Amino acid sequence: MSRIVVIGAGIGGMCTAARLAKAGHIVDVYERSDQVGGKCRTEWIGKYAFDTGPSLLTLPAVYRDFFLKTGEPIEKVLDLQPVNPSFDYRFADGTRVEFANLSRYETLATISKSFGKNVSDEWNSLMERAEKIWDVSREPFIESELTSIFSFIKRRTFLWDLFTIAPWKSLRTLVKSFTNDPHLSFIIDRYATYSGSDPRRAPAALMSIAFVEEAFGAWHIKGGIGQLSQAVEERAKSLGVKFHLNSPVVSIDHTKKHVTGITLSSGEIIKADVVVSNADASTVYTHLISKNVRALRKEKKSLAKSEPSLAGFSLLLGLKPDDQAPHMNHHTVLFPENYDAEFDSIFTQQKPVEDPTIYICAPNDVSMSRTPGYESWFILVNAPRHSTTGDGWNWNDDNYSRAYAAKVISLIEARGIPLRNRIELMEIRTPADLEKSVGAPGGSIYGSSSNGARSAFMRAKNRSPLKGLFCVGGSAHPGGGLPLVGISAEIVADAIGRA
Repeated sequence: MSRIVVIGAGIGGMCTAARLAKAGHIVDVYERSDQVGGKCRTEWIGKYAFDTGPSLLTLPAVYRDFFLKTGEPIEKVLDLQPVNPSFDYRFADGTRVEFANLSRYETLATISKSFGKNVSDEWNSLMERAEKIWDVSREPFIESELTSIFSFIKRRTFLWDLFTIAPWKSLRTLVKSFTNDPHLSFIIDRYATYSGSDPRRAPAALMSIAFVEEAFGAWHIKGGIGQLSQAVEERAKSLGVKFHLNSPVVSIDHTKKHVTGITLSSGEIIKADVVVSNADASTVYTHLISKNVRALRKEKKSLAKSEPSLAGFSLLLGLKPDDQAPHMNHHTVLFPENYDAEFDSIFTQQKPVEDPTIYICAPNDVSMSRTPGYESWFILVNAPRHSTTGDGWNWNDDNYSRAYAAKVISLIEARGIPLRNRIELMEIRTPADLEKSVGAPGGSIYGSSSNGARSAFMRAKNRSPLKGLFCVGGSAHPGGGLPLVGISAEIVADAIGRA
């Protein structure tokens, strides 16, 4: 039995804490803010509730495993509801296609109806390749502790697996070998943004996300995705985990080779045998650990080479009823005419996108509004990171943010979705706000991006070279997003158990 400290009460930190407490360890979680959940939150503003982080739960088996191994199954604590259609894709040329939840057959039928049988066949071929990539990459690159590329090279099926994953190809390049249809290309490009990346540089392996969504479904949690955070917190507490909110950590204490605990901003020193950090890895290695640790030089160098993920500009809209307004699906994506211009703007020019892809989350969940008929919409557009030093965009200009919000609303209305006259409440969230609220540097949604074939190996390893220190969450292996963060927690808990 060890005394363990977890820095940060995000999903990754809390899941790790619960698993470790279940294994018999003494676990305390220290969180800088006044609430748990990190980016995974359902926030109430007046009579409206908004999912301000993840808007869907994919690969729910990750959390079924978590709840089952720590106590009562997920069905006892959360009401998971399938989202159908899973996505409503709308294009600038006026075409539209809805993807069915948990049914490739129905999705292929809708693609055929919208774009023709040949395009439908091309999507089927893409999904067959995506399934093969998932089968090959799942165990060595996602579900296991990634130490080096040599663990992959040693596999008996290495050459065949290498051909399947095609690490020398970008996501965009692989898609072009299957189809020239711009609609399918836009849809697959979007999976790069799932990791905050540019599809022209992100690895082809990200296409496996499309198969995961299709095979395991898209799910909503009644009351909002943030209910997952509350349920994980309650599970952790039931196992004896103690939470300390409003408790910023200013340093990870250590000898030359091993952690000894943490120091809080109050000056209090907390002794620990093991420290698990759910904070952003760049913050951990740059600010929380003194610079004279020789063992960490390689890790710091890898993190310095990694490219931060894109950020997000979002609107929280409380809407009055309108019988004439068209029905909106749970998740609608409005693609621009020029998707490449969006990635150029964010990653090269580092400025807000003139004509961005617009994500609209409009849950059909009466429990997310206190007044029948009123709706809570969360609108997100990809954006450059916040910076006041010239390596991003300074999002501190409130006048610009309001003007940009008005522009986004006008773009939505131009696509035939009346909105402005229904708005009763509007709150703007910029990358600067995300940086301030959850400590995400620059407001990066997913920590580091997946830009480049070696990106997976530049992400922070779960097991730090400093003994007794482990990293969990979106900035660590295997990456960002609810499924990967949950897997990250399992990897870290298992690694500590073996240490």
